[in-house]
Amino acid sequence: MAVSSEQPILIKKVKKVSGHGHHGGAWKVAYADFVTAMMAFFLLMWLLNTTSPEQKQGIADYFAPASISSTTSGSGGILGGTSLGDDGAKSDGKMSAIQQMAPEVPDSVEKDGQSTDTANLASASEQALRDALAKKEQDSFASAAQSLRQSLQDMPELAELSKQILIDQTPEGLRIQLVDQEGRSMFQENSKVPNDRARILLRAVAKVITQLPNRVTISGHTSASAYGKKQDGDWSLSASRADASRQILRAAGVDDDRIYQVSGKANSEPLYADDPTLAGNRRISIVLLREKPVLPDGL
Repeated sequence: MAVSSEQPILIKKVKKVSGHGHHGGAWKVAYADFVTAMMAFFLLMWLLNTTSPEQKQGIADYFAPASISSTTSGSGGILGGTSLGDDGAKSDGKMSAIQQMAPEVPDSVEKDGQSTDTANLASASEQALRDALAKKEQDSFASAAQSLRQSLQDMPELAELSKQILIDQTPEGLRIQLVDQEGRSMFQENSKVPNDRARILLRAVAKVITQLPNRVTISGHTSASAYGKKQDGDWSLSASRADASRQILRAAGVDDDRIYQVSGKANSEPLYADDPTLAGNRRISIVLLREKPVLPDGL
């Protein structure tokens, strides 16, 4: 048998094993997740340490399922959704959800839609208008008083009578008083008829009254007797003198509709309280009343 000169061919399979030198990069991902988790843990611990109990309760309520509104519609559960109200097919006739979602009316808004700020502004505007009208009336009174004083100085027949007129402003209005002086009375004793001196003064006063629209009150006053006693006849005498003065003012152009009151006060309100018997207590007091300002519509 012949021996073959050819040698057999041997195939050697070598299994190459990789990774003996290192383990790859998977451990880095795991380590990064671990560090992130630890950082989140310590951050949570820090937040829990720095927040107040109220803040902790708020955070707990935010994440608690019980804080989510329940509803009878939808699939139910935490993610079941909510409806605007309970007025669906199985409604109970309530609109509680809608009412809760509706914004509350601010305290500064009234029911009729007008805010209190607007009301305060209107009130302030009304007060400012009242003050302006009151100042205008005050200026009118001052101008009328100056006009009367000027007329007394310009007319010779009134110059000597100027001391018998007293003009001042009171809470009631502009007061003009015609007073007696010793030896210069305006009425004869126990008489209600004014003399020529009183008539001249009353006509001068009437010219001032006609310049203003204010209502007028007229009151008569007498003095006490020598012993300081009040006489029963002084009431009717003072009232009669006031009414006689009203008639002269009307004849001088003062409208009757402007006369608000005519009264007799006897010696109950003496001009000189220290001595009620003085002649100056006998007087006629004419007051142009302060009127309540009439405001325009809308205020």
